[in-house]
Amino acid sequence: MDSEMLEKAWGDVCSQVKSYNNIDPTQINAFFSRLHPQAMSEGFLMLTADNDFIKTWIEKHYVEVIKQALGDLYHIPYMVVIEVDVTAAQANAQPAPVQSSPVQPQTQMPAAATQPVSATPAAQSNPYSPSQPYASPSHAAGGAASVGLGGPSSSPAGAEEYAAHGISSDVDEMGKPTSSLTFENFVIGDSNRMAYSMAVAVAEMPGKAHLNPLFIYGKSGLGKTHLLRAIQNYIIETMPHLSTIYVDSAELLSDYMEASAAHDKEKSSYKNFKTRYEDADVLLIDDVQYLQGKKQTLDIVFQIFNKLTSQGKQVVLSADRAPKNIDIDERYKSRFNSGGTFDIQPPEIETKLGIVKSFVEEYRINEGIRELSIPEDIQLYIAESSSSNIRELKSAVTKVIYQMTFFNQPDISLADVRDLLENHFSGGPSKRLTVSDIQKEVENFYKISHAELIGKKRTRNIIYARQIGIYLCRQLLDLPFNDIGKQFNRDHSTVMYSVTNVEEKMKESRELREELEALKQLIREI
Repeated sequence: MDSEMLEKAWGDVCSQVKSYNNIDPTQINAFFSRLHPQAMSEGFLMLTADNDFIKTWIEKHYVEVIKQALGDLYHIPYMVVIEVDVTAAQANAQPAPVQSSPVQPQTQMPAAATQPVSATPAAQSNPYSPSQPYASPSHAAGGAASVGLGGPSSSPAGAEEYAAHGISSDVDEMGKPTSSLTFENFVIGDSNRMAYSMAVAVAEMPGKAHLNPLFIYGKSGLGKTHLLRAIQNYIIETMPHLSTIYVDSAELLSDYMEASAAHDKEKSSYKNFKTRYEDADVLLIDDVQYLQGKKQTLDIVFQIFNKLTSQGKQVVLSADRAPKNIDIDERYKSRFNSGGTFDIQPPEIETKLGIVKSFVEEYRINEGIRELSIPEDIQLYIAESSSSNIRELKSAVTKVIYQMTFFNQPDISLADVRDLLENHFSGGPSKRLTVSDIQKEVENFYKISHAELIGKKRTRNIIYARQIGIYLCRQLLDLPFNDIGKQFNRDHSTVMYSVTNVEEKMKESRELREELEALKQLIREI
């Protein structure tokens, strides 16, 4: 079969897989893009993957559904063989630090350990695979699973963390991962694709100079902790000889204060504190913005940071804002920003809908209620109404599930859900929020008067604030352009231009995206 026919046949297989009712096409698009057909004959298909990681995950979770698609298309059983494209793997390889060893092929992950997922930037587990009707990360970490940018834990009431974002946990005394936050259960969308891809790259080969440190930032509940934990769990699973430490900055601060309480730098407690982190091969520090104003702790962190990176050891940091927006000394900002810095944006509707589906599926798995099903219109309502914080979305799904199961209302309607969640959401469409509310917050934020906001002045700062106000009214209230225009003394075309202009600028400016998110938070707190 020539290459053109081979590519077409593989395309047909991918389309067939995506046609199954229990398959999410966006997941297949992202994941299968890292597979390449090499040979095909009657009853046989050979594919290559970019690396061992992808090969292992495909073999474990997707081979059977590929076979099913081939059988449906060609009406004979197929053997599917997956090999690693050595050329691609070598092309992508970077020198590893001396203490690291390459990731070895994993023909089967231990059932009790956290399982990694594909290294593709958009790869994620597919809990709907026909080959594993209820395959899920519950096999990992002793069964305490949470799905993707957000699935529930083993019980809805027990998981506060969001999937990308799921439940927070740690490792036991033996270093065995107990967290359910893995790459496989992180739901990928345009909002987090790059950060995810870079996290996987670091997990596969810690210490790459251009990603050391790796700095991931974004608002609370968007998946920073999930990615840090996923890196930790993947390295523990595949490179157990490396010392991997995850620490929240609050815990780090507490450790430091305890160790240096007597201000005696010769105390064994202080030495043990510093040695613990300096001996790490991979150090992951979460929420570093909480260290601002803590000069002594920052100085120690900076020393540890420099020692590790100079030795080719990996440092990963997270914060709720970009390094330049953290109130710390310029030298810290410069070093934090010296590797790879990537942001996570609020998930788009499609991603949130995927998270809702994952929540529901995971609950079915963990509770054994296979007949549980939330109607599509209710799932969409939750996705559209929830704010950027996926913990809020998760708790909304939990409420609906409880109403259906524990309160014996299996045929719950959209109207019932609207009543149930009437006061639940902090973002999304809001009946209580008004144009005046948004205008007031914009005026306070940009230090201009109401008369200037809706008046004829065209100085740059006023035009900028006015366009932001118009954009926020459109996004948060979903009002027609003409209705918004009346509140700003502008016509329909001016309002449309303002919205489009802000949307275009957001694509290029992280600063603007952060600014808008801060404004939205202020508005939600009204």
